[in-house]
Amino acid sequence: MSVPWPRATLSQCCDIVSGATPSTSNAAFWSGEIRWATPKDLSGIEGIYLSDTPRKITPAGLESCAAAVLPAGSVLFSSRAPIGHVAINVVPMATNQGFKSFVPRPGVVDANFLYWWLRTNRSYLESLGNGATFKEVSKAVVSRITIPLPPISEQRRIAETLDKADALRAKRRAAIAQLDTLKQSMFLYMFGDPATNPRRWPVKRLETEIQSVRYGTGTPPPYLDDGVPFIRATNVKDGTVVSKDLKRISAFDAKRFSKCQVRTGDLIVVRSGVNAGDCAIVPSEYDGACAAFDLIVQLPLSSAIFYNFLINSAFGKAYLVPLTRRAAQPHLNAEQLRAVSFIVPPTEAKERFAEFVNSAQKLRAGHGASLKALDTLFSSLQHRAFRGDL
Repeated sequence: MSVPWPRATLSQCCDIVSGATPSTSNAAFWSGEIRWATPKDLSGIEGIYLSDTPRKITPAGLESCAAAVLPAGSVLFSSRAPIGHVAINVVPMATNQGFKSFVPRPGVVDANFLYWWLRTNRSYLESLGNGATFKEVSKAVVSRITIPLPPISEQRRIAETLDKADALRAKRRAAIAQLDTLKQSMFLYMFGDPATNPRRWPVKRLETEIQSVRYGTGTPPPYLDDGVPFIRATNVKDGTVVSKDLKRISAFDAKRFSKCQVRTGDLIVVRSGVNAGDCAIVPSEYDGACAAFDLIVQLPLSSAIFYNFLINSAFGKAYLVPLTRRAAQPHLNAEQLRAVSFIVPPTEAKERFAEFVNSAQKLRAGHGASLKALDTLFSSLQHRAFRGDL
C-alpha cells in the first residue's frame, strides 16, 4: 500500500544554482584548479559520482562569470543539451550554463534520494523543456517541480536500496565488458598483431577462404510488426547482429527474397554508409532471416569467426576503409572483398579460437540474460520506491 508522503518543491528543499562559462578567449581563465563540469562530462560516467572534469578554470575565471563552486555532495542536473543527466560531485566544482544544480538542505533531502528521483523521472523532466533551437528547463520551472519527501531516514534507506541494485547491474556490465576484452586478447595471443604478422602466417587473398559471397536485397519489402527478421546495416554492431531497430517482413516476402536469406555462421559485411566494412556473424536466433543490401559471405565456421574478429579490429578497419572511398558514399563490393589479403593461420588454430569464442559467448549470453532481468527488477524498484511501496 502506497504511503501518503508530503511533497515539496525543489526550491523548498534545495538551493538551486545555475552555471556559467568564462570567456574562452582569455587564457588566464582556464587551466586552473577549479573543476568545471559540462553536460558531456556526465554522459560518459559510470555510476553516480563525478570526481573530476577534463577542463578546469582559475579563480579569475570563476570571478569573471556567474558560475559558483558547488560544495561536495551537490546534485548536478543538466538542464539543456541534453536535459536529464545527473551526478553527485564528490569534490567541490563549478558547472557551465547547461546545469541547474541542487545543493540539498541538511536534514531535509538526501542527495542520493534526490539523484534517484531525478533519474527515475527523466522523461517527465524532459517534457518540461522549452526552446526553439534546443530544449531547456529554466530555473523558474525547476524551482516549482515537486518531489515526495519522506523522513530523511526513509530517504536514505530508499537510496541505499537503489544504490545496491544499480551496483549489481554495473558488475554484470563489467563482466560482459571483460569477456569482450578477453576475446580480443586471446586473438592477439594466438595470432599476433595482424598488422605486423610476427608469427609469419601466410598472407593470401580472402577469396581462397570464401565459399561464396552474394548480395542482400536493395529493395526491401514492406515492414511488419511481426514476421521474419530483416537485418540492415544498423543491426550490424560489435561483430554480431543486434535487435535494436530490427525490422521484420512477411514469410511470403522472405521466400521471394530467398537469395538474401542468411544462415547461422554466415558473415554479413556492410556494403555502404558510414559503417561500410563492419561485419557480424549471424547468431542462431537469426537463422533464416533476410539481409538488406549487404554482402553475405559463407566460409567454414572457424574461418568466419576468425575473420569476423580480424575485420572488426583496428587493423581490419584501417585496411578496408580506404577501399570504400571510391564514390560519394562509402561503398564496398564483392570483388573488393575477395581481393583483400589477410593472414591465414592453420585451420587447427582457427578452430581452437572458435571454440574459445563460443565458450565466451555462452558466458556472455548468461550475463546478458541476468543483466536484462536485473534491469527489469531495477525499473520496478525505482517506481515502487517513490510511491512508498518499497
